[in-house]
Amino acid sequence: MTSVTETSKMGQGAGIAAGRLVALDLARSAALLAMAVFHFAFDLELFGFAAPGTTMLPGWRWLAYLTAGSFLFLVGMGLVLGHGQGIRWRGFGWRLLKIAAAAAVITLATWIAMPEAFIFFGILHCIAASSLLGLAFLRLPAPVLLAIGAVVLWLPNAMRFPAFDAPWFWWTGLQAVGIRSVDYVPIFPWFAPVLLGIAAARLMQKAGVWERLARWQAGPMARALALPGRYSLAVYLVHQPVLISLVWLAAQLRG
Repeated sequence: MTSVTETSKMGQGAGIAAGRLVALDLARSAALLAMAVFHFAFDLELFGFAAPGTTMLPGWRWLAYLTAGSFLFLVGMGLVLGHGQGIRWRGFGWRLLKIAAAAAVITLATWIAMPEAFIFFGILHCIAASSLLGLAFLRLPAPVLLAIGAVVLWLPNAMRFPAFDAPWFWWTGLQAVGIRSVDYVPIFPWFAPVLLGIAAARLMQKAGVWERLARWQAGPMARALALPGRYSLAVYLVHQPVLISLVWLAAQLRG
């Protein structure tokens, strides 16, 4: 469902010494754990270990929404930390390419496995697009970012536009027709958490929070827990094949 995205490296964008922020990697690890829990429940439902419709219950749906939102919120933070004082195009381009390539792999794999509901604009697609769009908002004041974020969040719930019904506009989330996909994360409303992350990161920068976090001497346990967040894209790509293989094996043993 950066994050599965932006780096935790601190550079000129934060105005402090370079290095990894263990606190951000811990946040990503927590988001990855929540994602794995939801996907494990989905796999259990898929193979009959859980009742049909389990992951459509409100609690599970909210877990999915909050997990996706947390990843995108961290994308916004990562944009400020990495590029707040000037876009480092080489590093940005390389990360964007990796995310876009991973998104393409997800699209191809799901199209082969489930063509009726394949992922054409899921969390990785949204992260890639939002990372690029977010660059245009890095210098805006936090109140303006919050206001724009509120509009992005509100618009698809308030109105839909038949002009966006053609499939090549479905990435917007503003179409009037229903969409079937196992992971659908369109720009509206999901660009809102990115804007909120940008606003929060800028406020934290003014308050000196990043400098204090950079000075935190994390212990061995914290660093171990932060390790998945450091390699979040790789974890995202491998976790579901591993989980579904384990559940499939359990189903075979159950007979």
